[in-house]
Amino acid sequence: MNLLTLENIKKNYKLGETLVEALKGINLKVEKSDFLSIIGPSGSGKTTLLNIIGCIDNPSDGKVVLSNVEITNLNDKEITNLRLHKLGFIFQTFNLIPVLNIRENVEFPLLLMKKFSKNEIDKKVEKVIKEVGLENFINHRPSELSGGQRQRVAIARALVTEPEIILADEPTANLDSKTSEQILELMKKLNVSNKTTFIFSTHDPDVLKYANRIVKIKDGLLEE
Repeated sequence: MNLLTLENIKKNYKLGETLVEALKGINLKVEKSDFLSIIGPSGSGKTTLLNIIGCIDNPSDGKVVLSNVEITNLNDKEITNLRLHKLGFIFQTFNLIPVLNIRENVEFPLLLMKKFSKNEIDKKVEKVIKEVGLENFINHRPSELSGGQRQRVAIARALVTEPEIILADEPTANLDSKTSEQILELMKKLNVSNKTTFIFSTHDPDVLKYANRIVKIKDGLLEE
């Protein structure tokens, strides 16, 4: 069963008088619990594609269907709600809030959802922090952590809402090779144990041995 379907997705930008075709007609189907890697050189359109899947950007043409809902037809409030409940994000720069400790960073999206008691939030946060192996650092702030540990916090924050899809934009780009491998192994473990769907954009060849599927993007078009 397809969790996500993209049909003829196009994205154009105006650069002065020039029309830039970032995506030229992307067709893609993603099943539940996929571990999909989108690879391609800089400027190929992979981040643009990820932003459209994540409702951060809108396509110029085409259709995106997530869990049988066509998200290209939603209004701003509905898109914000979908991002909060259905999607998780992991960025190469971690995007943690520096003044908050690990617990507070991870619980932040649950507070935005406004539907859990404090006890429920505490249980969810402690469970996911344990899953990423940071239970001994729960009261530390990001500045007290290594790059790999910060990325584990970002993974925990993405997982805590139990999203259907986690989108990871170059998640190992700022990590050394050993730490990158540990992060990828952790993501793969969570993909298998939690059945969470992961979609990566990357040019890191080490990601490829963990992926169930690989699609290549070049000049705004996919080849599988």
